[in-house]
Amino acid sequence: MKKTNVTIATALAVMLCLPLGAQSLKLKGIGHNNRYDDGDQMKSTYVGWNSEQGKAVFVVDNGIYAMTYDGQSLSVPAKEPAVDIAQVRSDVEKQAWATNFNMMCGNSGAVYVDGKLVTVFSRDESSTTDDELFCVRKWDAATGELLASETRPKSDCLESAGMSYNPKDGKVYGLFYLTGQDLPDEILQDPDYFEDQDADMTDGDAGYCLCSIDLETMKVTPITPGLYYYNFVTFAINSEGRAFALTSGGSGGTIDADGRQRDADGNLAGAQLCEFSLQTGLLLRNPVQKVDENGETYTNYVFPVAGTGYSSQYSRQAACFAGSNPGKMYWVGYVNSGKGINEWGSWSSLSDKEWRTNGKYDTALYEVDIETGQATLLSKVANRWTFSALWVDDDDASDGAGIDVIPDQPASGAYIALSTADNGAIWQKVELGQQYTYFLEPAIGWKVHSISFNNKDITDQLTPAGTITTPAITSEHSTLFVTFEEEDATDVQGTEQASQVRILGRTGGISVRGAKAGDVLQVYSADGILQSSQQLHSEETEVALPGKALYIIKVADKVLKVRL
Repeated sequence: MKKTNVTIATALAVMLCLPLGAQSLKLKGIGHNNRYDDGDQMKSTYVGWNSEQGKAVFVVDNGIYAMTYDGQSLSVPAKEPAVDIAQVRSDVEKQAWATNFNMMCGNSGAVYVDGKLVTVFSRDESSTTDDELFCVRKWDAATGELLASETRPKSDCLESAGMSYNPKDGKVYGLFYLTGQDLPDEILQDPDYFEDQDADMTDGDAGYCLCSIDLETMKVTPITPGLYYYNFVTFAINSEGRAFALTSGGSGGTIDADGRQRDADGNLAGAQLCEFSLQTGLLLRNPVQKVDENGETYTNYVFPVAGTGYSSQYSRQAACFAGSNPGKMYWVGYVNSGKGINEWGSWSSLSDKEWRTNGKYDTALYEVDIETGQATLLSKVANRWTFSALWVDDDDASDGAGIDVIPDQPASGAYIALSTADNGAIWQKVELGQQYTYFLEPAIGWKVHSISFNNKDITDQLTPAGTITTPAITSEHSTLFVTFEEEDATDVQGTEQASQVRILGRTGGISVRGAKAGDVLQVYSADGILQSSQQLHSEETEVALPGKALYIIKVADKVLKVRL
């Protein structure tokens, strides 16, 4: 009888995806393994020369990786879908696919949602322009096919500790690293949530904020009434709609016989598990009565969950939940804080070139109990792989939700989107290789200010008769933006020459060119309501705006209209 009960319980647990020792768990993620014997760069394999593209073809380690935990050990992360070097050499289409796959990097965050992947790649700000700071790419999670790619400005604040889908309201949330933001006075004056030297944060100071994100437009909407200065390293939402994050934690605690770190009071140390309210954006904290050195009682607020028992460094990591098991969070994190074991058996900073033997930067798969915060090390991860996104294959809460991360576009054929429609868009069906001419007729008192085609300025091609001809169509989806300027804004008080500020419409917002540092940019809705106001700090600025709307733009002596 007891044996029968155990058998039934075991079968039921497998059906519910409960964590039994013998149960197989398949995890997938966007892999990062940037530490090698000779440095921090990923290896690349030369495949051949593509004569059609006129460039060399390489294969690198970027991509989607899968690993299986069988209850005792974890398989070596393997690229899935695999890249067959021989096939890539002989197949031009596979060369294009593999070249795109090389760009799958989420060093500023990534998310899996309903069979799609969205990756945010950040460039080095010191060596590039703002409009190249974030490259957003969208992928098919099964095939690795690149579905869309665009660059976004620094002002979009897309750097995150992680993003995750909430099945309770159908939205995607993340802990985003906000910088250069103008924050309202009520936040600046609230010491519980915000401390800063400068009100406008133009010095680059920043913190984390719980936000929702529209993956079609990549618009981030802050929820938290302020910023947090914890070093968050993961973010994940379970199928019950509860949101959790892990902070980085050092290896200063005592390591007990069970392998976990504890502080002087015997509490689990290392990375801390905390929970957020998705409604208020606030960390959930419990009041605890404390007594100070003078015997005075005061209230301290602590996380309702606590230390994992394992150290982790402030570096890209990932966590997720199985849709069928909301109580356990899977986390691929570090085993230590970047230290290794020296020849005397002590933790110390060692050369990274000896990582295979010194344990430096080792990573592991953990299972975290969301009620206690305690983590269980399930298995080391081979070759120190880390991930920017992690999900349970065929058991994610977003599967089947019908979410599309690609903006609505015609299903087939080649089209040009004309920025002339209210509450929608007009798409003109065109033929590849052909050019198309349009007559532009400004309203009375207005004139054409700028024209951009596929984010390229073609204003100088406007004829005296008011016609503009596009370049030959080479893409299935093109966009023509026209901005109009008030005619009476051509000079200042009739004596000074008009400023050289130019506003270009582009996918996802506008580009401001030729502005002076200190100029104020104001964005109004079509009915004259101020949407945003910001001081410009450089001659070129990218401003993200939701599409399918008419905006009135004011900057310097210019008053313009643009429809996105």
